[in-house]
Amino acid sequence: MSAPDSLLRLANVTKRYPGAAAGDLPVLRGLSLEVARGETVAIVGPSGCGKSTLLNLIGTLDLPDSGELILDGQRLDTLDELALAATRNRQIGFIFQSHHLLPQCTVLENVLVPTLAKVGQASSLSSPSESPLDRAKQLLTRVGLTERMSYRPGQLSGGERQRVAVVRALINQPKLLLADEPTGALDRATADALAALLLDLNREQGTALIVVTHAPDLAKRMGRVLELRDGVLTAQ
Repeated sequence: MSAPDSLLRLANVTKRYPGAAAGDLPVLRGLSLEVARGETVAIVGPSGCGKSTLLNLIGTLDLPDSGELILDGQRLDTLDELALAATRNRQIGFIFQSHHLLPQCTVLENVLVPTLAKVGQASSLSSPSESPLDRAKQLLTRVGLTERMSYRPGQLSGGERQRVAVVRALINQPKLLLADEPTGALDRATADALAALLLDLNREQGTALIVVTHAPDLAKRMGRVLELRDGVLTAQ
């Protein structure tokens, strides 16, 4: 049974990938995880242990072989592709090490891209009078990019591009934000600034944050640190 404030719950999740002659390769082995609303969690572990696989399952970019994946009371592992796409668009935000901004679009246009995919669902913005454009401008101003809205990604620094990626991930007001090595390509000072920004936005927006990272400094700033090893999570 999940706690009343539980946002995300994984129960006995397994994932295997086709292997060589020895058979399928187990990556996750009966893994369980519960994340509360607004909580911050870091997932650490050696390279190749399955951290990105786990994040992809949580983000519905992949599905488990068995087990339950529940977000805000809804079973995700049983949904069809259209319903999964709607969930990703409305409830989950993604930040990756490589920002994946569209080079031909301006900063403002990049931020607005997720708002174009309605997937047959009503907007999740908090106020009917708050347009996606208004929210995009508000968030870009909040992260210090007011003067960069008309710039293209090639005109930005690495830290600025990651801030754009953060705003894009938040534009639809997701309940859960997933970050896969968000500071991996940044220098120390820029990485520290991005970590501070993520935590500030977590407090302001109330969005739960799960970060996969190799960076100890980033991990220790999260409320909870879990290590993925041998297919299961343990508290550090």
